[in-house]
Amino acid sequence: MVFNESKRYYVERRIMDRMAATSNATFAHYFMFLRGETGNEVEHFINAFTVNETYFYREDHQLECLVRDLLPQRVRGRRRGEPIRIWSAPCSTGEEPYSIAIWLLENWPQVDAYDIEIVGSDIDTEVLDAAAIGIYGKRALMRLAPDIVAKYFRRLDDQHWQILEDLRDSVQFSRVNIMQSRETRPQGRFDIIFCRNVLIYFDDESRRLAAENLFENLHPGGYICLGHTESMSRISPLFEVCRFSDAIVYRRPVEDRT
Repeated sequence: MVFNESKRYYVERRIMDRMAATSNATFAHYFMFLRGETGNEVEHFINAFTVNETYFYREDHQLECLVRDLLPQRVRGRRRGEPIRIWSAPCSTGEEPYSIAIWLLENWPQVDAYDIEIVGSDIDTEVLDAAAIGIYGKRALMRLAPDIVAKYFRRLDDQHWQILEDLRDSVQFSRVNIMQSRETRPQGRFDIIFCRNVLIYFDDESRRLAAENLFENLHPGGYICLGHTESMSRISPLFEVCRFSDAIVYRRPVEDRT
């Protein structure tokens, strides 16, 4: 992740929070502590800098594209009961993978015909813990119709709702740094990857490396969805551009160019 001079206060504030939490009076002491630390401080440090802006049904035109175009393409020629794998990376506090699950249940008539596996991954362990619990406030649910909330969530109080246990159990969560192939490869290959609004925080070289890692996690013919301000064409030549009525997405060629 790249932070320019305008983010200096953002960076300093978070470092000072970690210095206080670890009882280090100076940055030099904290830096030495961080370099020699064998416990969880590196993890806490990373968590302090991740960006977790998300809500349910964000950029839902891509979800429409998922059921109208991407999934019909991926299941063509497959037998009933075969697996379909979808990866949300990064998944933050779970709104995206749970949105995918709800959207499929509501809008894809073939949802019960295949073994659908949804995986949510993030580098931030705190948001992964929150995603597994699945408790959300009004802002996270603002784009969901009341009947959808009533159908898939349990109301805890006037401000919080918890996604139903069956849905929580339908999504697997894992810690993954998409910059590290040793962490992405074990996730296996997917039919569709949602990697939205994270590459904008990387420099050009990091974007290219992340794209190459994600490419390896796609089945030939599999699709990747980026955020609406992102373009894979400016990042990596490995992918084909696919223009559908609802969204522009990118595909690993059915026959690899290599």
